[in-house]
Amino acid sequence: MKRNIGSVLALYPTPVTVIGAMAGDKPSWTLVAHVGIIGHDRVLVSLAASHFINGLIKSSQKLSINIVDEGILPQADYAGSVSGTKEDKSQLFSYTVGDGGAPVIESAPLTMECSVEDIYNTPGFENFICTIDNTYVAEEHINEAGKINYNTLKPVLFEFPTYEYLKTGDVIGKCLSFKKGAAR
Repeated sequence: MKRNIGSVLALYPTPVTVIGAMAGDKPSWTLVAHVGIIGHDRVLVSLAASHFINGLIKSSQKLSINIVDEGILPQADYAGSVSGTKEDKSQLFSYTVGDGGAPVIESAPLTMECSVEDIYNTPGFENFICTIDNTYVAEEHINEAGKINYNTLKPVLFEFPTYEYLKTGDVIGKCLSFKKGAAR
């Protein structure tokens, strides 16, 4: 039996990311776990409307989505704990500017450089709908077929109700491999 616990957002855990945008000639960063896929060619980044970085993104129409692994988690966590209006966070990460003009964290295992296509507002949030212009992946996380190997990348996950970071786990099966035994 299941218990109804009300209208609760329960799509966690989600990947931890650091969103980057340029503030003139230097970057600004913020920690975001409200990201999602809205098609094979679009992603969504949801930010509280009060975030400093939102104005930078709206001005340039560019942002980067940097996947967080355990190696950069301390800096990523810090990026989410202070506001860009109060502190210059440009030196948190070594970076390069990607081909599309967004900052790319050098130590992030994977970065998607994006262009903003639309902004969907909800109460208290600005939701940036983006196309992916470029994807940069560390060589050690590319398999023989040239695809991203998430078994080695191991992104950190975030679980909202407890505010905990989680490790990704072991492979438990291949997609669509269970269909023979699933019919009941």
